[in-house]
Amino acid sequence: MTPFDIMQASITLALVMVGIAISIGFVRLAKGPSLADRVVALDMMTTAVIGVCGLYAVRTESEAFLDIAVALALVSFLSVVALARYAERLARRSDSDD
Repeated sequence: MTPFDIMQASITLALVMVGIAISIGFVRLAKGPSLADRVVALDMMTTAVIGVCGLYAVRTESEAFLDIAVALALVSFLSVVALARYAERLARRSDSDD
């Protein structure tokens, strides 16, 4: 078994594990009892997809996947900030109604 074969097997195993993590995150996204649970699950899933992009970049030796990963990380950060601001405003609105 060559080092290349070991690397390919490791990447395949990592892709399977990240796929399982995305599946678990999707379950939490669907069942999450609160908005905070759903936001954390969505952020975790996005981080896992960024990991998939990194693994494919290593597997295919293509830098294009890394550019996609960076762009996705920026969009993910902005979406989490926007959802946090929305949740904060929602909490303030419910506090003022009481």
